[in-house]
Amino acid sequence: MLQPTPDTSFDAARWAAMRYFNLFRLIIAAAFLTAGRMLELGQQAPTLFIAVAGAYLLAVLLLGFPDAGRRLGLARLVTLQVLVDVTALTILMWSSGGYRSGIPLLMLVVLAGAGLVAEGRMVLFYAALATVAVLAESAVRLISGGSTDFFSVGLLCIGFFTVATVARLLALRAKANERLAVERGEDLQRQQALNEQIIRDMPDGVVVLSAQGQVRLYNPRATALLGAWLAEGEPLSAHLPSPGFDFADPHQCRVELGSKTLQCKSMGTVNDAGDVLIYLEDLDRVQSQAQQIKLAALGRLTASIAHEIRNPLSAVTHAAELLREEKRSEMQVRLIRIINDNSLRIEQLVRDVLALGRRDQALAEKLVLDTFVRDFLDEFTVHDVVERGVFHVELAADLTIAFDRAHLHQILWNLLGNARRYCSGLPESIRIGGQVLEQGRTALLIVDDGPGIPVEARSQAFEPFYTTHSKGTGLGLYIARELAEANRAAIDILENQPGAQLRLTGRSAP
Repeated sequence: MLQPTPDTSFDAARWAAMRYFNLFRLIIAAAFLTAGRMLELGQQAPTLFIAVAGAYLLAVLLLGFPDAGRRLGLARLVTLQVLVDVTALTILMWSSGGYRSGIPLLMLVVLAGAGLVAEGRMVLFYAALATVAVLAESAVRLISGGSTDFFSVGLLCIGFFTVATVARLLALRAKANERLAVERGEDLQRQQALNEQIIRDMPDGVVVLSAQGQVRLYNPRATALLGAWLAEGEPLSAHLPSPGFDFADPHQCRVELGSKTLQCKSMGTVNDAGDVLIYLEDLDRVQSQAQQIKLAALGRLTASIAHEIRNPLSAVTHAAELLREEKRSEMQVRLIRIINDNSLRIEQLVRDVLALGRRDQALAEKLVLDTFVRDFLDEFTVHDVVERGVFHVELAADLTIAFDRAHLHQILWNLLGNARRYCSGLPESIRIGGQVLEQGRTALLIVDDGPGIPVEARSQAFEPFYTTHSKGTGLGLYIARELAEANRAAIDILENQPGAQLRLTGRSAP
């Protein structure tokens, strides 16, 4: 039978339909030749029936060879086959008594098959050809003195056009779906190739385990981290120093593997088959990168500190030289004040830098915020009893936070210092409140009645050495944020109410 050829003019899907179409024609031709008499066909002209059935079988065989498709082309081959089918079936129908023999129904199948493999409006030509053939057979029978029901024949001819049109529409729909499937398949292949490339180049290891804990997929980085033993079908837990992990549940753990420390992060079950996705990260590499980032930031910070110290130091030096030459007491007092102010500024810079150096020494403990804040305010306002009334505390007695005591003290010193600097100074002009948030978080709110923080300055407020005050160092909020992050907390600037509103969010202490 016909097979697809390398010729690009032959469509694979149409050739597949053509093979089944030719198989049907072969079966029908063989049935006419071998069992036609048993089916009581060809009673009107038995010799003609046998001769036409044999010729029909021979034509089907000749037109079914692949060489016929190469020589004629698919479109011409389909047209020739339909001509042979309609001619043979019309003669067989006439020799079997007309349309009542049931042979016209086979023409419907022929037209349906032709509609699936033909192109353009040729299917209408095939339907018209079958219609003309059936009407001609009925007219010859009527002229010969036989009887014919032209109404039934007309309905049959309408069926020819209906079947041919529907078959063609289905073929077009199937072709469009096939084209769409091919395009989607190509897109999927490109996306799959891109995903595979990304996974191969990932700095972290990726391992996919089956529901039984056996390795299904992995990337080259996973092999480098776990060793050459990693292979499909291997149980991962048998090679880890700490077997027994339930990788099906999302979790994160550390694994010591020789001289390397790995962080194993299981994402849990990712599909219905029970496959588990695991990420492996080299903590030594992460710590090395963090150290490099820290050194780079320290270099920038050191350069900025040197620049900030140079200005007050120059003022101190210049004031000391003038003081040595100055004889008037009032000028000496002014110069001494300049020296003291700038010396205090340098001292504050050094104190802030030292506080920043202690950010990695966080020792979190349970702190009751109401007690801690009130004790802090007593220390903060020890030199000015009247100033204690500026602060109004509204904290629940059971509100707690997990924080390093020294770090929280430094953060409050910076935040409340800013609030005191910009508030009106009236009683209760600075309000300190708190609340419990979702997921075990505690928030400490500090609100003043000052002018507030402009929207355009909020993105720069936490940058080092950014300040709007003439005597500020610009490190207060920067140090506060660094110390908060060391305690897994965060400082946010909220909308003005109408003054500045800052929120410290940390973990609640059990």
